[in-house]
Amino acid sequence: MLVLMIGDIIGKPGRRAVQKLLPGLCNEYDIDLVIANGENVAGGLGLTLDTAYELLDAGVNVITSGNHIWAQREIIPHLNSDLPILRPLNFPPGVPGKGSVSVCGALIINLVGRVFMGETDCPFQAIDRLLAQVGAESKVIIVDFHAEATSEKIAMGRYLDDRVSAVLGTHTHVGTIDNCILPGGTAYVTDVGMVGPLDSVIGDDTESVIHSFLTRMPHRISVGKGRVSFNGVLIEIDEDEGKALSIQRIQREVD
Repeated sequence: MLVLMIGDIIGKPGRRAVQKLLPGLCNEYDIDLVIANGENVAGGLGLTLDTAYELLDAGVNVITSGNHIWAQREIIPHLNSDLPILRPLNFPPGVPGKGSVSVCGALIINLVGRVFMGETDCPFQAIDRLLAQVGAESKVIIVDFHAEATSEKIAMGRYLDDRVSAVLGTHTHVGTIDNCILPGGTAYVTDVGMVGPLDSVIGDDTESVIHSFLTRMPHRISVGKGRVSFNGVLIEIDEDEGKALSIQRIQREVD
């Protein structure tokens, strides 16, 4: 099985890049499953029903999220629907939505970190409980760990090594060069990166962000413009064993 994980998609520029590039990538690599982090697709913050459908219509099979999933309130009622949209598994019990979904013969799990990210339930204990429930039913298991701290992400990768097929970090929007197969056969990368403007600060308008740092005054920060960097990772997984065979970076640029 070939799985493409697309990094945090930023606003309209990111959505347009996915629409333009994804069909060609799927044909080029004969991809079986596409996962994308979509928590920044609606104006750079949150997810709406329309923007979700843009991604799904472009060929994304599962949309994961993170700490900004509640930013656009209109999506909340749809999180309990059959749409393949995930919110982090380790949010408190009773909140809308689901933290995992089975698609194309794989179980996709969404977690959010706690270091520098706010108060949530423990992601380590949350995934332990889920893996105990699914048992041997799912061989291919892919985790989007949406977290800030590199140490927390690496710890999660090591913790889940030999128990899941891949642990793929998102949230910081800056792709890392540590993609590897861990000793137990789990594919790992600290951060996939983003699909967002190159001339920006992690996808946002440069001048707006610098103004914010200089003044600390509240004001609207808009999505950047110009050429877009498309960041993803492609993982080959043995479907019978659930072990990753390879992980490679996919990076493209588009106007």
